[in-house]
Amino acid sequence: MPASGSGSPRADAGSPTRRVAVDARLAIGGGERLAFLAGPCVIESEEHAVRMARALLEITRGLAVPYVFKASFDKANRSSLASFRGPGLKEGLRILEAVKQATGVPVLSDIHEPSQAEPAARVLDIIQIPAFLCRQTDLLLAAGRTGKTINIKKAQFLSPWDIRHAVDKVVSTGNEKILLTERGTSFGYQNLVVDYRSLVVMRQLGWPVVMDATHAVQLPGGQGDRSGGDAAFIPFLARAAAAVGIDALFCEVHDNPAEAKSDGPNALRLDRVAPLLKQVLAIDAVIGGK
Repeated sequence: MPASGSGSPRADAGSPTRRVAVDARLAIGGGERLAFLAGPCVIESEEHAVRMARALLEITRGLAVPYVFKASFDKANRSSLASFRGPGLKEGLRILEAVKQATGVPVLSDIHEPSQAEPAARVLDIIQIPAFLCRQTDLLLAAGRTGKTINIKKAQFLSPWDIRHAVDKVVSTGNEKILLTERGTSFGYQNLVVDYRSLVVMRQLGWPVVMDATHAVQLPGGQGDRSGGDAAFIPFLARAAAAVGIDALFCEVHDNPAEAKSDGPNALRLDRVAPLLKQVLAIDAVIGGK
């Protein structure tokens, strides 16, 4: 590891990160129970979003796992112009508000432009900064000023120690409610790998660390006009991350990945969520001494 990331880790798996309160009922980090951020990649319809949120809430409630529903209102970064992007800002936020009303769970979605921050903050509990945009200063500042919890996804091209600059931008607004997400690193063309040292390096910054075990198995542009993926590797990556030490697990989940309108090849099937969470929680309990 280069000199900028050298030295003994200051925060091991058993050392709690700072506690970030998402809302009055849910907090991530600081020794809190490992949380689950999950849902379909993109909002496909109100009915589907509510149905998925209810199904995931039932699973997580049975395991006493704090849960946040995730779905994008706009997939602005698509391989092809013909790819499905979602319902857009206005309709997407309306649907996410409907999910909150139907289930009572916090909701997460990503923004792509500074102008989206304020309207998104009226509905979202966590505003996500997409990986490709994690260096966009104006976007980070606009998100930070909302006062909401900000989940910064580390870019596929970014070193883990350089994510501190994105953190500094959000902190400059007075907002210290930050999550950092690992989602894999570019490995040649159309492939990603996970360097698990990244979780340790990012954890040293003190903010809760999240593992995105589904985007990490993505094959960007691997199907020509769309991205591919290998969902069979999701459990392995998730379990390994739990062994290193994480505060939350992020998964794109779909009840029928073959028919998903976005990222189906790297989505976790709904019926495989409970078995995976049980394994991850068991590992986390051993590592964290919980």
